[in-house]
Amino acid sequence: MPRVRKTRLPDSARLWQMVSPGDFVDGYAVESPLSPREAADIGLSMPGWASALLRLRNAIVRPLGLKTEVSDTGEGAIFPVTFEDNRELILGADDSHLDFRITVLRHDGQIYMATWVHRHNLLGRIYLALVMPFHILIVRDSMRRIARHSPAIASQPPAQ
Repeated sequence: MPRVRKTRLPDSARLWQMVSPGDFVDGYAVESPLSPREAADIGLSMPGWASALLRLRNAIVRPLGLKTEVSDTGEGAIFPVTFEDNRELILGADDSHLDFRITVLRHDGQIYMATWVHRHNLLGRIYLALVMPFHILIVRDSMRRIARHSPAIASQPPAQ
């Protein structure tokens, strides 16, 4: 199975157009022959434990007036698509405390997944700090599922 690595999102990603100083951006990559749409469908289909965390999050933040509805774009996605072409898919939403996007980018035989967060206020800063450990678990698990669905790369002999 291809190895998931934490890495910077390539500069060619459209997501960089949204980034301002002080914003949060993380990134992971794995070798994969999948398209961005295929990778997103696999990676963003939440396993039971992650869905349970999302339900708990919704119960906690509902009294604070934050968005709790889940948008389904079809094919198992849980966030609305804001941009898509043959090399990049961007999903996400804006809320009163923060705006976020997830990008899935195909670049040089790799699938990259990155999350961008623009915090609007103190609540956004607190929220991001509280969800960060869970975010890391969910994203790494998403990338491992993408890697498992990329057997053609894993079985190829090394280049000579």
